[in-house]
Amino acid sequence: MLISSPLLIAAWLMDGGACRLSQTFKVPLVQALLLLCALLLLGLLWSEWPQNGRMKWLKYFALLIFIPFYSLINKERLPWALGSLIASYLCVLAVGVYQWLDIDAQGIPLLGMSYLSFSAMLGIGAIVTSGIACMNSSIKLQILFVMGVLTLLFIQFHQNGRMFLLVTLISILLIIFLRYKIEMRKFFSILLLMLIVGVAFAYSSPAFQVRLMQIKSDIELLQQGNHSSSLGYRLAMWDVGLHGVAERPLSGFGTGAPEKYFEKTIVTYRNGLYKDLPEFQETVHYHNDWIEIGMHVGILGMLTLGFLLWSWYQAFHRSNLNLLGAGLVSFIFLAGFTETFIIFSRTPILLLIITAIAMNWNERE
Repeated sequence: MLISSPLLIAAWLMDGGACRLSQTFKVPLVQALLLLCALLLLGLLWSEWPQNGRMKWLKYFALLIFIPFYSLINKERLPWALGSLIASYLCVLAVGVYQWLDIDAQGIPLLGMSYLSFSAMLGIGAIVTSGIACMNSSIKLQILFVMGVLTLLFIQFHQNGRMFLLVTLISILLIIFLRYKIEMRKFFSILLLMLIVGVAFAYSSPAFQVRLMQIKSDIELLQQGNHSSSLGYRLAMWDVGLHGVAERPLSGFGTGAPEKYFEKTIVTYRNGLYKDLPEFQETVHYHNDWIEIGMHVGILGMLTLGFLLWSWYQAFHRSNLNLLGAGLVSFIFLAGFTETFIIFSRTPILLLIITAIAMNWNERE
């Protein structure tokens, strides 16, 4: 991002992108991104000095890279953009598969990519591929894309990102349901087939079985009143976060302040039940998009996030790609309940690039 973003912006300016801003601002997705970032800037007025925080909120502004990318794509450049997207995705996938098979690595350490980011990337690829399969009328191409979906899911089952795997499966099922909702017999046949394949993939994956055992261990710790686990930590963050949103629903605590609020509140909240959690894991965010935004800028921020998701779907809907839009936006929506997904690594940037290409593909057609 430190190299590609300045280059992209420079290319956009050289191409006269600034002169097309008024046209670009008419796109609902652009309006939602600008509104979200403007609210976060406004939230600095009632926050502590930004340099005193961890500045994690700055990742929201990386989403604005969508504006120059979308503006630059036209009929002649679209094949290059699409080809580059596919080529880069396959290259990263090849590196991830090599490290998984050769050194049994989770994620891609060679690229500084965590297992969560890699799992999310695999999920997005599986959703896009399943959406294309459902929209295609050629049986041969459908079979080819289904094989691609199964390959990506098989790799994802061998990663530790259990929630991203679950969200991926739900999103694919939504796409299939929307495609065959009139032909319910076909839908239930595909559902049964997916269940069989899922059980087979789970049985063959040591990583998946380890994560299942970890869930059992997390629940046992919770029953003992110990929140020092992946599940327990999230429940504690959500509990404190919802308490904070209820405390200041209109304004939030200001941009950059939520992390400090957590560490300050847990000393006395629920008689200090969560006070030792910073020793278990550093406080960086609330593992939930809605709570995170609500803690920054209140209910208005949460409404803006809802507007962002709606406009994201509309970008696909207006391009006659409803199935693909429903799958990807449901992935974003569901992932946002267990992670601060909108600022999660580089994954939302990948989604925005796919969105820009989809929007321009319809215009080209």
